[in-house]
Amino acid sequence: MDFHDVSLVALRVFREVAERGTLTAAAAALGYTQSAVSRQIAALERAAHAPLLERRRDGVRLTAAGQIVLRRAAAVLEQIDATARELDGLPAEGGAVRLGWFASAGAVLVPRAIAALRRTHPAITVSTREGSTPALVRALRAGSLDLALLASAPPFRPFDAESPPLALRTLTERTLCLAVPASHPLARGDSVDVADLRGQRWIASPSTGEDKRMGVWPGLDERPEIAHAVRDWLAKLNLVAAGCGLTTVPASLVSAVPPGVRILAVRGGPVEQRRIVLARLPHPLPESAAHLADALHAAALDVATPWPQLVGRTGGG
Repeated sequence: MDFHDVSLVALRVFREVAERGTLTAAAAALGYTQSAVSRQIAALERAAHAPLLERRRDGVRLTAAGQIVLRRAAAVLEQIDATARELDGLPAEGGAVRLGWFASAGAVLVPRAIAALRRTHPAITVSTREGSTPALVRALRAGSLDLALLASAPPFRPFDAESPPLALRTLTERTLCLAVPASHPLARGDSVDVADLRGQRWIASPSTGEDKRMGVWPGLDERPEIAHAVRDWLAKLNLVAAGCGLTTVPASLVSAVPPGVRILAVRGGPVEQRRIVLARLPHPLPESAAHLADALHAAALDVATPWPQLVGRTGGG
């Protein structure tokens, strides 16, 4: 079999495997059996005369040949999909942009940017999805996202080791905040010492993957007591308001803090900085995606209120 004869179905299956990270997840997303996915991948590898995937215990990783095929396949499939959209009557002066975002970005930042874009460029259509950092990076590489909002913490390592490196634009960098119930003894001042956080009850993300202990103040010298394991940031904050525990808050989420929650600075220990980064593949952006990138930048600057204005803030006030 020659690579000129590969099918679009095989390319779509390969892109899905590259994005999902496992054959099992790709099969579930496509509604195929795992054996059907394996057959499509095997056919592509025969046509490429090289292995495209490295099978590992935790999933698959693209080989050098796989990266070449993915890059070209993503471009081909995007052209096919664009043709389908145009035939379906998408306005020529508009455009479709696919945006991925980390969990807390959907509370304030993403809606505000999309609302601004609709006012200035109403013909642009934005579709979004929430995901973990590895999933969003894989989706960028697979060509199924145009832009991805990612959260980054020191030491600000690259999001992946693939080539070419992702193009990254830091939208904002702010200090991590602490959310405490307004009735909590720690809420009496505008800040707390990191030592005062020992022995507290925390509301944190489930302890799986890269979300482990997200919501607990970093670097505590004890095993934290997790009172509630919750992924959704607004649920975390409402549990704080109900007096169920403490949680950390990125500055971009402070404007969404509900009544009964007080925002504090934490003294002592290393400064906990957080970046919001806009990632994309290193090629020129379509005009529609560039407009969304600018709207996200403006919204990020708007929602990340300077730290002195955050200290001592109580939600609803």
